[in-house]
Amino acid sequence: MSRLLLSVLALSLFLSAQDGVTLLLQRLTDAPGPSGFEEPVRKIMVAEMQPYAAGIRYDGLGSVIARQGTAGPRIMIDAHMDELGGMIRRIRPDGFLSMQMLGGWLDQALPDQRWVIIGSKGPVPAVTTIWDAHITPAEERARVIPREAIFLDAGARTAAEARALGIEPGDPVAPVSPFEIMAGGRRYVAKAWDDRVGCAVMIEMMRRLAAAGSHPNQLFYAATVQEEIGLRGAQTASEVIRPDLGLALEVGIAKDVPGTDPERAQEVLGGGPGLFLYDTSELPNRKLAAFVRQVAAESHIPLQTDLVAGYGDDSAEIQKSNGGVPTVNLVIPTRYTHAHNGMISRADFDRMVDLMVALVERLDAPTVARIRSFAP
Repeated sequence: MSRLLLSVLALSLFLSAQDGVTLLLQRLTDAPGPSGFEEPVRKIMVAEMQPYAAGIRYDGLGSVIARQGTAGPRIMIDAHMDELGGMIRRIRPDGFLSMQMLGGWLDQALPDQRWVIIGSKGPVPAVTTIWDAHITPAEERARVIPREAIFLDAGARTAAEARALGIEPGDPVAPVSPFEIMAGGRRYVAKAWDDRVGCAVMIEMMRRLAAAGSHPNQLFYAATVQEEIGLRGAQTASEVIRPDLGLALEVGIAKDVPGTDPERAQEVLGGGPGLFLYDTSELPNRKLAAFVRQVAAESHIPLQTDLVAGYGDDSAEIQKSNGGVPTVNLVIPTRYTHAHNGMISRADFDRMVDLMVALVERLDAPTVARIRSFAP
């Protein structure tokens, strides 16, 4: 038996002993779902949400909207299904493939990585090119390779061979980075935490609130599409929901990595969920942010705060809907976002679920009206 097979079997046995949350996180992060091609993730979300939802509908772009509750304020809870990826741009005569990137990739993260092309005949493995170290001139060794100089290699020798694999321009491309359990089972590495971790929080919220019984709100869980290329699903889902208040779930930016400027990020793994006080796309409603802080303190949930420039999230579109909606962006600290391998702490995930459940249980019509009011 090969070493790789033994490793896969060992991981499978280890995962089988874990709780359902771990398995859910694995399924969600392993699923390919670049912007505009979210179908594999959508299938998981619908199957997981269905048992706890009073109804499920879709917007015109493919966002999933599940509802719990029939009376009270309309609370929109948002997480996006799409991940950074790409699409085939052109098939070269030599069989190499140029790729249109989808989302805000770092050029440093692109060379010599594994990918999967979702072609008409099924998934096709590929790797991005990198110059061989033995022939790279000394002056080029420290230079970042621009994305225009990076190609996908699916092993094809000609354009005809590439097309015979079922590859055509426009086919989606997803990063390949299997879910791994790290550090004694309390930290996880995977691709697509941005924002499958938020999707998983919504599913766990639905499960816990269904078991708890009634709550004083109508909850609309929106698993949105195309966030990474312009917050598009949040806009269309908000038009369908017409929320009174919005809670966006996202990844935060961890500072506890050597070399990180503490002025650019403030969160640490294991420090609890985070509340964004500022990002480039959205300013949170101040009364709603204060309410989050109050509920976290009363529930003994550690809460970090952060201000991040160069960051956009779905709450920016939610807050502009329905004449103006109080929103906040709540985040799970994450290392190495917008690359193949991100890391989260399971403790932060669990505390985020606790916080979200506490928030929606304490929101009611008078509280939402107070938060929404700007009367002097």
